[in-house]
Amino acid sequence: MGESGFMPYTLLGLSTAWNDPNSNVQDSFGQDWLFENRKLLEFTCYTAFFVSIVVSQWVNLLICKTRRNSFFEQGIRNYYTFFALMAATCVAVFLTYCPEIGGHLSFSEIRLDWW
Repeated sequence: MGESGFMPYTLLGLSTAWNDPNSNVQDSFGQDWLFENRKLLEFTCYTAFFVSIVVSQWVNLLICKTRRNSFFEQGIRNYYTFFALMAATCVAVFLTYCPEIGGHLSFSEIRLDWW
């Protein structure tokens, strides 16, 4: 939300105005946010949080697998591990970029550099 103009100190106590469809909320730079734009930003934050959990699970798997040896020395010889990484990635991409599913989960598309 910081990229969109909402500094962290302005978010405390903002939920009542944020969820009110009749109020306009101003960000830290003085820009007015309509209700639809606020909800789109909120859904984008939900999706970014979900993607961050998936990416942290990738890292957790690779850290646990390569506790003593380097990942480049050891590689992925266990195909179940590779399949699990690819399956988690495919599910995350599907939930993020499929408009029918994302609408029910309150997800929105995110930029690729946020992955």
